[in-house]
Amino acid sequence: MITVLSPAKKLSSECSAYGTIHSHPQFLDASQNLVNRIKEFDPPKLQSLMGISEKLSEINWERYQSWSYSAGPEKSREAIFTFMGDTYSGLDAFTLSTDDITFAQDNTRILSGLYGILKPLDLIQPYRLEMGTKLENESGKNLYFYWNSSLSNSINRELKVHRNSSIINCASIEYFKSINNPDLQASVVITPQFKENKNGKYRMISFYAKKARGMMARYIIQNRIEDPKDILSFNLDGYSYNKTLSTELDPVFTRYSS
Repeated sequence: MITVLSPAKKLSSECSAYGTIHSHPQFLDASQNLVNRIKEFDPPKLQSLMGISEKLSEINWERYQSWSYSAGPEKSREAIFTFMGDTYSGLDAFTLSTDDITFAQDNTRILSGLYGILKPLDLIQPYRLEMGTKLENESGKNLYFYWNSSLSNSINRELKVHRNSSIINCASIEYFKSINNPDLQASVVITPQFKENKNGKYRMISFYAKKARGMMARYIIQNRIEDPKDILSFNLDGYSYNKTLSTELDPVFTRYSS
């Protein structure tokens, strides 16, 4: 069983490794090709491509100009300690034990526009490149064409060595789309949903749902879950399984909101 996550736009300000055990992204050659393509953009064109502010375009232009294929732990950081968005607030990687991180390294994957797929301890450099970016490349008009079936094939290879070949999808629609194609050979894809109960009405609120996805990933890691049915006992931060609202592939977890 593999849990998949989206990356985050917000990144750690630290650009050196947090720990002493690292791994390296499997698609670095493909990442280098993307970096070479993006280096052709000046800051204004990068701003237009990514739909970001002038300040962010300058920051990211500098990031891509200094990006290095061979960057070591002094100039890169583990993915799980680099991403700082809502999902990673819920995951709270800095409080996971060494054994937790070891389990995550084998069972958790982060989808990435630049790196394709990341293990938690893969060393990465600061970047911004959302999977939905319409960056024309030799394979097509956007990153979905670029990564094509390479990401789902990578997941397939990993699922073959797992006792259970299911996927827990804690990623966004934008990112999961990069592996959700006919080549994906998972036995089942489970997509947890998180909703707030306010005045008897259930709503999905983006901020809380993103954080809850991270909490679900943490729950799976800390409880060494390898069977999808065991995620139904998830009970962090007031959430509990709501059988009435759930389907087999989309279990819903709800909590009361003040």
